[in-house]
Formats: sequence, C-alpha cells, structure tokens
Amino acid sequence: MTPSDLLLQHPIRLAELGEGVRVAYREAGKATAVTHVLLHGIGSASGSWAFQLAAARANPAVRVLAWDAPGYGESTPLVPEAPDATDYATRLWAWLDALGVRAPVTLLGHSLGALMVARAARLQPVRVQRLVLLAPARGYGRAPTAEREQKLGDRLALLTKLGPQGMAQARGAAMLSPAAPPALVDAVRETMARIHVGGYTQAAHLLDQGDLLADLQQVACPVRVASGSADTITPAAACEAVARSVGQDRQDLGPVGHACPLEAADAVNALTGLVPSPSAE
Repeated sequence: MTPSDLLLQHPIRLAELGEGVRVAYREAGKATAVTHVLLHGIGSASGSWAFQLAAARANPAVRVLAWDAPGYGESTPLVPEAPDATDYATRLWAWLDALGVRAPVTLLGHSLGALMVARAARLQPVRVQRLVLLAPARGYGRAPTAEREQKLGDRLALLTKLGPQGMAQARGAAMLSPAAPPALVDAVRETMARIHVGGYTQAAHLLDQGDLLADLQQVACPVRVASGSADTITPAAACEAVARSVGQDRQDLGPVGHACPLEAADAVNALTGLVPSPSAE
C-alpha cells in the first residue's frame, strides 16, 4: 500500500490544550501499550510516519503518536516569532499531558524533530525511556553569526520565491535516494506542498538556533542514531558525529535518502521496536 492509502486508516485527530491551543496528530495502537512519540522534520508532517503507524496498528505491544508540529496542519503555532527548542518541547509535553500519557515514552525525532526530542528529554528526563534520532539535524547554533544569517535567509527566501507547492516540486525528490519508488516521491511532495508558511518560518528559526550536541550532553537516557548512506541533507559523516557524541555508532539504514522513515521503513520499524524482534517470535 502507498503512504496515502495507509494514512486513510489513521486520520487526523485534535487534542485541545486549553486557551485556544490544539495539536493535530495521528495515532495507532492501544493506549495501554508502550508509547512511541514521533516528531517530523521541517518540510514534513505527521503523514511522513505512515509506515510506522501501520506497524503499530499490527503490533498490540506498541502505540504510536505522531504530531503535526506547532504551525503545521491544524496545530496552533507557537507564540514567539522565533521559537527555540524549549518552546517546542514544552508544547510536546503539554500535548502528551492532554492525552493522559504518563508512563515513560520513546521519543523519535526525524531531522529537525531531533532537536525537539532532545530538548524534551532534558526538560523531563523521567518521562523518557530512550531517544531515537533519524537523520538528525544538528542545528546551526554553533555556527558563526554570518553563516547562520545566510542559511536562514536563503531558506526563507526560497520559500517566499517558490511557495510550498513550488518548493515541494523543486526539493521533494532530494529527500529520497535516486532509486526511491515514484510513490514515495509523490508522498514527500504532497506533504511538503501542504506546509504553512508561518509554521515553516518558526521551524526555520529553531534550526537556526538549535544545538543538538549541547542538548545530548545533558540527556541521561539511551540514544540511538540512524540514517541512510544516500542522505545528502544530513550526510553520514554528520550523523556519525552525533552518534559519537553519545558514545554510540551510527546505524546505517542502507542506501536511502533523508526521508528514511518512508524509504527505509522496515529498518526503522525494527530499530525502534515497532515490529517484534525475531527472537520474540
């Protein structure tokens, strides 16, 4: 089945957090199961986790919650014009509180989502079993000011010039390897074309300020880092540096691109425990 077909089984839900704030999300699995919370990247949304939602639907031992980040889909934007990782992490915990999630969770962050889950683990360490960082974005917080300003300006200028749909057509295929099936390219483009300018702009400011390595030094739970060898957005060397910072080796997901939850779904599902391990069968 294509990602679009699978998402029909996991429609958008809305969690009301009070004071006019809400989070849109998708869910699969039983509420009593071990919860995995999935956070997408800057040009994506909850739909990028279609194969992980499907895996949870078939595995009674796990539950998946995949949000649309603040400013994405029907989720309320954050208040600051240039929010930082704490703003996103605070909204994350408020959302889980609204859903009644109390037991420790596994946090999965893809790309920009890695910055959010790392800060979330720092803020409330007793609520996190482990972190899984997929093709993690390190952020530009350590870069010289001029470099940061240029990267942020270039990113937002491209969005202004092309708009979400134009950006999806121009950049969507780069999220995957050249060997990716057309259905996956279409899925990436469809999701990217629906981003909101305001939400993307706030997320770009998070990327500008973020410092993943600094946050990981303050994280006490186990951390796993994985990415594809054909990823040109967060190349293997950069992901290896993230893994080394927590005393781990990067797990190679194979010759896949940046959108590894889609292109390397089986490997991601096995890594995160969304499918039973062979020893448990």
